[in-house]
Amino acid sequence: MDINFNKNEDHNKLLLSELKKRLAQVSLGGGNSRIEKQHAQGKMTARERINYLLDDKKDSIEIGALVGEGMYEEHGGCPSGGVVIKIGYIQGKQCIVVANDATVKAGAWFPITGKKNLRAQEIAIENKLPIIYLVDSAGVYLPMQDEIFPDKEHFGRIFRNNAVMSSMGITQIAAVMGSCVAGGAYLPIMSDEALIVDKTGSIFLAGSYLVKAAIGEDIDNETLGGASTHSEISGVTDYKAKDDADALDTIKNIIGKIGDFDKAGYNRTAPKKPREKTEEIFGILPKSRSDQYDMVEIIKRLVDDSEFEQYKEGYGKTILTGYARIDGWAVGIIANHRKVVKTKKGEMQFGGVIYSDSADKATRFIANCNQKKIPLVFLQDVTGFMVGSKSEHGGIIKDGAKMVNAVSNSVVPKFTIVIGNSYGAGNYAMCGKAYDPRLIVVWPSAELAVMSGNSAAKVLLQIEKASLKKKGEEITAEKEKQLFDKIKNRYDNQVSPYYAAARLWTDAIIDPRDTRKWISMGIEAANHAPIEKPFNMGVLQV
Repeated sequence: MDINFNKNEDHNKLLLSELKKRLAQVSLGGGNSRIEKQHAQGKMTARERINYLLDDKKDSIEIGALVGEGMYEEHGGCPSGGVVIKIGYIQGKQCIVVANDATVKAGAWFPITGKKNLRAQEIAIENKLPIIYLVDSAGVYLPMQDEIFPDKEHFGRIFRNNAVMSSMGITQIAAVMGSCVAGGAYLPIMSDEALIVDKTGSIFLAGSYLVKAAIGEDIDNETLGGASTHSEISGVTDYKAKDDADALDTIKNIIGKIGDFDKAGYNRTAPKKPREKTEEIFGILPKSRSDQYDMVEIIKRLVDDSEFEQYKEGYGKTILTGYARIDGWAVGIIANHRKVVKTKKGEMQFGGVIYSDSADKATRFIANCNQKKIPLVFLQDVTGFMVGSKSEHGGIIKDGAKMVNAVSNSVVPKFTIVIGNSYGAGNYAMCGKAYDPRLIVVWPSAELAVMSGNSAAKVLLQIEKASLKKKGEEITAEKEKQLFDKIKNRYDNQVSPYYAAARLWTDAIIDPRDTRKWISMGIEAANHAPIEKPFNMGVLQV
């Protein structure tokens, strides 16, 4: 191995170490003292409940672990958005589990909490996955009610989705394991089956204090909406559990009796590990986001037996397309090649940039995979589309539009892995969040923005200088450097993968070595939902 390999490896492993540190911190939710308080009440924490429910020795993946990071600091923060979401297996059946974290503001819903819950439901709807809600929430966080309550993608959408999923035959089970108040009381009751834990679970539209204020009735919360009330008098719940473990065991028994599902029929053979060492990804991926490298070498460390059969290998070389298998699943891979390449005409093309021929190749390949019912995997390290008179005259906008059209109308499941850069329209063409990938995850080395921090800072600096000159201020070289550094630091913070993860622009930041697991479990989930419409690109300028 050369010295650059070792430098890259050190850098990327430091990034991974930082990720692990942040994940360990958010796993504590509201902190140890609040965890102890929950235990003192005889309750498990959200993560303990999920771990108890999911099958041992089976893979699971967590959606949005870093959601809310750096947000709502003036309100005390909101680790993981106050809700934990995992895709895993219960009695051998793949499910998605949503658990309110009562150690974070009593499980109250911040705006990002609503967005994260809706993402869980979106995954369940797209993949027809059973969804389990472990409810322990004080309801909407009132100081921010205007950002969570009334809009289309706010709190009320949760209950609309409950109704839609029920009509689709998607199993929904809710366990009330703590507070379930006001509008939130509809969630368990709009599920197919509802459980409630004795003495700790409660459901009511209004608690005892509000009842007293509204109608003058004196009543305690347990009598008003406790387990006995709803299991024996109102009939609101279907099962009464003596404690958390009993409720979770009941859910296991229910899930274990669900019948098999209609499959989409994606091709799978016996899984094989890559022949090349996955660990070597850390040394291959450059420390600098502007350096070149061979994406084929990354792909070889992600796919079964390191076999990658390229499609149109000699054409449109800044995008790699080809067939492979990941954990046995057949996939079509579309990846940004990060090496400077030479065309047949002797012209040089920059790695990571999408040219007309690259976009044309990718469009054709997407159509082929849709015809063959092969899931698509996008490996992003893209700086954007090629600019300049030659590209414009050659129709780069038209060719780019064709690729975006194909990505938009693809009916096979899509999975996006952001390895490095994800800039501008390149993010869109390579199936960014706006293009409905079933899952979108990033490596710690990723950057997401309209353009790089360096380029953006230069543009913004020119604007700032012009503004100051109009005010009559003199711009010295020292002043210019201070302005540039200030702008770049602010922009670099927004480019960070943690900024994107906090806002749920991505589902997770992952260890590169877990990429195969995420794609495999994602395709397995997608296999629950047969394709219901043909691939059709509509009206397109050819």
